[in-house]
Amino acid sequence: MSDRHLIYFADPMCSWCYGFWPVISTVRAAFGDTLPVRLVMGGLRPGTTEAMTEEAKLKLRGHWGDVAAASGQPFSDAAMAGEGFIYDTDPAARAVVVIRRERPDLALDYLGAIQHAFYGQGRDITKEDVLSDILGKVVPGADLDAFRVNWRSEDAENETWADYAVSQKSGVTGFPTLVGGPDEAGHYGIVTRGYAPPEQVLPVLVDWIGRPVH
Repeated sequence: MSDRHLIYFADPMCSWCYGFWPVISTVRAAFGDTLPVRLVMGGLRPGTTEAMTEEAKLKLRGHWGDVAAASGQPFSDAAMAGEGFIYDTDPAARAVVVIRRERPDLALDYLGAIQHAFYGQGRDITKEDVLSDILGKVVPGADLDAFRVNWRSEDAENETWADYAVSQKSGVTGFPTLVGGPDEAGHYGIVTRGYAPPEQVLPVLVDWIGRPVH
C-alpha cells in the first residue's frame, strides 16, 4: 500500500529513545520516503514540578548505564548534576511538536538533536534558550523568535498534550514504540515495543515492505 508508514511514539527525555536513535536513523536510511516516520510525543514525565533527589539521580545514572551498554550511545549527566534540576519532559516535547507542525520533514532530526544535547552533551533541554539554540543548529537561518512565540503558545501546549492522549489511547505503555501500518485491512501492528537493535528491527520491516533495504 502506498500510504504505509511508521508511527514512532517517543519522548525527547526518554533514555531508551536516545538509545534507539541509531536504529531509527538506520530505518530512515534504508527505506527513505517509501516508509515515512510520523512522530507522536509519548509524555514520559510532563508537568513534573519537583526537583530530583540525589537518590533519584543515582538510580537514573544506573539506568543510563544499561542504555549505553545496549546501544553504544554516549552519556553525560551534567544537566542534572547540579541542585534543583526538574525532570519535566514537556518543554522539549512541545518544542518537537512546534517543529513538526512547521517543518514535519525536520521534526525527527530535531528530536535527535535534542536527545544528543541532553544525554550526550549534558545540556538542560527543559530551558527555552537551549531548545532555541539547538534548533538554530539543525535549521540554519530558522526564525528563532517565531519559534519561541509558538513554543510558549497555548496551541502548542494543547497539541502536545493531545499527543500524550493519543499515546495513552493507543495502549502505548513504554518508549520507544514503533508501529507500522496500515495493512490491507487498515490495521496497524507493533514493530517493536521498547528498545531493539537494528538487526532485529530491519528484518521485520523488510518482510513487511517486501523489498531489500538500501
